[in-house]
Amino acid sequence: MEPADSWGMNMTAAATATLQTIARADVEDFLFAEVDLIDAWKLPEWLELFTDDAHYLVPSTDVDAEAKPENNLFYIADDRFRLGERVKRLMKRTAHVEFPHSKVRHIVGNVRIIDRREDELKVSTSFIAHRTKNAVTDVYFGTGLYRLVVRDGRIAIREKRSILASDGLRQQGRVSFIL
Repeated sequence: MEPADSWGMNMTAAATATLQTIARADVEDFLFAEVDLIDAWKLPEWLELFTDDAHYLVPSTDVDAEAKPENNLFYIADDRFRLGERVKRLMKRTAHVEFPHSKVRHIVGNVRIIDRREDELKVSTSFIAHRTKNAVTDVYFGTGLYRLVVRDGRIAIREKRSILASDGLRQQGRVSFIL
């Protein structure tokens, strides 16, 4: 079943896309629908946007944007399996840090296709994520770097790297939701 956005529409305007036919507007629609799923806490549906070999990465704020998790500190360095386990955990009532769920709103902009290769698109975005819980609002902001592919005629995420632009997480203390 094809994930739908909050309007009940097909997630990808390029439902029968090939890599060479995808325009920036198609990528924007896909990314806007992605954050709509996160904001609505539809994390199992969000997980379906990832390929089987996917990675979700949030490096610490003091490492290079291209750093590898094998030899650097990352707040989050999940492969597809670990990402699935993270989603299961966050959806349970026993995930006290996120139950009841935070109110989250993402803003994604400055979407650019920065490289188009034979099998993937490299995409750069700017993002702001507002999270409110227990009368405290935290703001996370940074750059999103995506490696997107086409699987079964649909855009899919091979890698999502959220690079926080703040000096650290002193104010917020943790990342307990999906950036």
